[in-house]
Amino acid sequence: MGNVAGGGRIGCLDGMRGIAALWVLIGHAHLLTGFEVPVIGDPDLGVDLFIMLSGFLMVFHYQLRRDREPWESTDTWRFFWTRRFCRIAPLYYVLLVVALALGPYLYDARMIIDAFNGKPPQAATRYVDGSIANYLTHLTFIFGLIPQYAYRTALPDWSIGLEMQFYVALPFLMIIIGRVGWLKGIVGIVILSVLTALAVHRLGVRFPMPTFLPMKMHVFAAGMLLAGALWMKPNRRAYLAFVIATLLVLIPIGGAMTVLHQAVRVCLVALFFGLVHVDRLPRAVAGIARPVGAFLGNRFCHHLGELSFGAYLIHLLVMLPIIATLIQNYPMTDPSRWAVTLIITVPIVYALAWLGYNFIELQGQKAGKALSRPRTISA
Repeated sequence: MGNVAGGGRIGCLDGMRGIAALWVLIGHAHLLTGFEVPVIGDPDLGVDLFIMLSGFLMVFHYQLRRDREPWESTDTWRFFWTRRFCRIAPLYYVLLVVALALGPYLYDARMIIDAFNGKPPQAATRYVDGSIANYLTHLTFIFGLIPQYAYRTALPDWSIGLEMQFYVALPFLMIIIGRVGWLKGIVGIVILSVLTALAVHRLGVRFPMPTFLPMKMHVFAAGMLLAGALWMKPNRRAYLAFVIATLLVLIPIGGAMTVLHQAVRVCLVALFFGLVHVDRLPRAVAGIARPVGAFLGNRFCHHLGELSFGAYLIHLLVMLPIIATLIQNYPMTDPSRWAVTLIITVPIVYALAWLGYNFIELQGQKAGKALSRPRTISA
């Protein structure tokens, strides 16, 4: 396995997680300030990178644990789901309460922004629905399956509900793959997912964001396949997995389908493959990929990656009032407004993410490890 550090860590993935969170933050700054720039101004691409990373990491860590935690054991399912819940839920629950409590204030800020940009106003229910039903669907993470609740907070949490669906499905997906093989299994899973997404659409069910797992399963599957390819021999089989992963992200469902968007998705798969399969690359290409991977795995990028979840969840809560204040009080060009927004927003977001990581996320991770530790029976 190329580029895998001792202890089963691929250092460059830390930097990629950090970049994904920054991409979403910068992309939202573009959209909300009216300063339109291709690629870096598209936060959906940052989310796609997060999704591929999630698919990769879940499979990678499973492969490392499979001897002691086989998917055929229901204890493995329980341990996996417990660790994932404790990794995601604590910080999310805190910020969910904050977002709904500040909903009216954030809604007013968004109205100022939408009016300035000449955009149709956001539905008030997205910001101010403090109903028990809204809380319950989000606390149980089922909101992504219900169109009217899938996009109903000020957080960019539609992808969190999607992620939780992936976690629930993963043990069953891995059992299928274990029985029929990686290539057949992934292709079959994606075909079934696409047919399901098309059937739901045909029935008239419309999701405001692609929160329903079959709408994004092909992107998760691309990351899963790139992880599975680490254990594939000979090299040509790993390259075949790369080609299939590239074709998967081109499936035209679950987001923007412009030529540029799809081209960037392909580039992300190629970059991903090159960084984690560097030992399989031609010598000249590997000579470029290795220092890039080393940079993305350095100490700064490691910390950036650790703060990525908090930064992703927090940034709109900070950014919306800042942009609304700039619009109301400080006339400036769109590029200037975008730059000033980032100068103010980024330090605040990452300071809050640091607090959330150290005082909430780490505690949740410790709890998850403790709860998923196999019980020993004393004699």
